[in-house]
Amino acid sequence: MSPRQERSNMTGRTRARIALGIVSAAALVLAASAAARVHAASPIVIGWAHDSTGPMAPFDGPALAAAQIRVKQINAKGGVLGHPLQIQTCDTQGDKPTVSKACADKLIAAGAQILFTTCDVDLAAPAVQEGINKGLLTVAPCIGTDQMGPKRFGAKGKLAFSFGNVAQDEGSAMAQFAWSKGWKTADLATDSVIVYFKNVVQAFKARFTELGGKIVDEETYQDPVFHGNNVQNAVSRINQHQADVVVTSTAGAWNALAPLINGLRTLGNQTPVLNSWAGDGTYWLPKSPAITNYYFVTYANAFGQDPSAAINTLAKQVKAGTGGFITGPAAIDGVVTAIKEAKGSTDGATLAALMEKFHNVPTISGNVSFSPKLHSVFGRAYRIVEINNNTPKELGTITAKVVPTIR
Repeated sequence: MSPRQERSNMTGRTRARIALGIVSAAALVLAASAAARVHAASPIVIGWAHDSTGPMAPFDGPALAAAQIRVKQINAKGGVLGHPLQIQTCDTQGDKPTVSKACADKLIAAGAQILFTTCDVDLAAPAVQEGINKGLLTVAPCIGTDQMGPKRFGAKGKLAFSFGNVAQDEGSAMAQFAWSKGWKTADLATDSVIVYFKNVVQAFKARFTELGGKIVDEETYQDPVFHGNNVQNAVSRINQHQADVVVTSTAGAWNALAPLINGLRTLGNQTPVLNSWAGDGTYWLPKSPAITNYYFVTYANAFGQDPSAAINTLAKQVKAGTGGFITGPAAIDGVVTAIKEAKGSTDGATLAALMEKFHNVPTISGNVSFSPKLHSVFGRAYRIVEINNNTPKELGTITAKVVPTIR
C-alpha cells in the first residue's frame, strides 16, 4: 500500500469515527429530549371535593390520604403513559350543598379533568351534578348505593361511578355470612337516615330469606342526637322479638351504633349484632361498657391483620381507623386502568364507557366489576371482623354469590 493510500484510509476511518460520534451524540440529545418531554408531560389533574369536618370526614379523610400515597407510587414509576397524576383538593366543610357545589366548580375551573366526591350520594349530589354537567368522569371512593349512576342522575349519570361496594352486594354477603354461622332468624334494625343504610338491610333481607332464613322483626331508627329516644324505642321492640342475629347498617359517626348495641346489652340481650362496613373501625367504641359479640364486613382490615401485605403497610402509613381507606387508592387504580385503556384520553364519556365494562379489574382492594346498571362495585371480597371486649379480630373473607334485586 502506498503512503498516499494509507493516508487516505486513515482519513476515511477518522471521518467515520467523527460521523459515528456525531450520530451517537445526536441520539443522546434526542433520548435526553424525549426523557425531558416525558418528565415534563402535562399532569392528569384529579379534583377531589372532600369533607374534613362533617359526617363524611371519618371516611373521606383516610380515603384521600391513602390515594395521595398511591399517586406518589404511580408517579415514581413514570405516571400514566408518561403523565404524572396530580390531586387538587377542596374542602366541602361538612358537605353543605352550596359549599359542595362551589367546591366542585372551583376544582373544575382550576383544570380538573376527573372529579372525585364525598362518600354519601345525598351529600355528594351537588358536586356530582357539577362534574357530570361538565362532561367529567365523576368518581366517589366509597358511595355504597346504585344511585351513583344513571338511576339518580339520568343520562348524564353514565359518567358517575363509585368504588364503594354497592349495598345489594354488601347485604348479600352479610346474609351469606349469617347463614354460614347457623343464624336462621334475624331482627332487622334499619337506620333510615341515608339510602345506603336502608339498601344494605333490604338486600340482607332479600338474600337471607332466599337462603331459607326468617325475619322475626323489622324496626327503624335514626341518630339519637336529632331524634331523641328513637334508637332506644327500636331496641325495646327488638328485645321483645328474640332472633339469632340483629342486623343493621349504621355508622359510629352518626352516634347511633353504640346506643343500639349497648341498649340491647343493658336489657340482657346478648344477641350477635351484624353490621355493614359503615360500622367498621374502633374510633366509635365506648370505653365502658366494652362492645362484644359484634360483627361487620368491610373492604380491608385496618388493624394489621389483612391477608394483603400491601394493605397492612398502607394502613400503617395512613393510621387507618377503618377499612374504607382502601377505596381511595382503589379508585385511583381503576381510573388509571381506564386512562391506559383509553390510550391516555381523559374524556369523560370515553372513560365511563370503558369502566362500565370493568370485570374483575385488579386494584389494591381486590378485583372490581361494574355494569351498565350498577356503577358501584360488586364482586369484591369482604373482610369479616369480629369485635369482643373492644378488640377486633379478622375471621376471614366472603364474596357475595348473588346480587339481589331490591326496590
